[in-house]
Amino acid sequence: MIPVKSTEEQRTAYTRAISQKWAAATTGQQRRGRAWYLTAHELAATIAAGDVTKGAGVLAALSANKPWSENIKIATRAFEEGIATGHVRDALTKANRIMAGTDPSEVLPMHLKTGHFYRCIADPHDAAPVVIDRHAHDIAVAEVYGSRDRGLCTPTRYNVLADCYRAAAQEIGEIPSIVQAVTWVAHIERE
Repeated sequence: MIPVKSTEEQRTAYTRAISQKWAAATTGQQRRGRAWYLTAHELAATIAAGDVTKGAGVLAALSANKPWSENIKIATRAFEEGIATGHVRDALTKANRIMAGTDPSEVLPMHLKTGHFYRCIADPHDAAPVVIDRHAHDIAVAEVYGSRDRGLCTPTRYNVLADCYRAAAQEIGEIPSIVQAVTWVAHIERE
């Protein structure tokens, strides 16, 4: 687990690891990563009958600890059946509130992963949010943690890594969500 008060040297190392993962991404991984949030945005509109905000909110609410393919299935089913199922109570409550009309920003923890995930899906061109999930963490620390706790529920720790993705994005000349998505694709497709 990274320190809550990371030193400048540690931050530089995290930023360097992100930039190195970006540089190591194949052309195909670059293409898939660049399209990731645009595709998720279209999916959000499709599953929620054109209401991107609602679709993005439900996808984000149901994303915790689920592979993307499973996330899509349970979010799609929620809209088809009118009620979210197949997840823990907290996630289901949030998804059902969003489907009932509550704004996702009133339901999701906007300062952590699900809030940022919602924002990236709702507006793939938004340069502010950075999704720091277990993969983004592992990329930055250059180590696969497996099932070990990463401490990402601590806003300060989350923000350290988000700032490192922002710094890498600035060096690369991209928005942070694209850097995160490309490196995520490269990371999950590693051998």
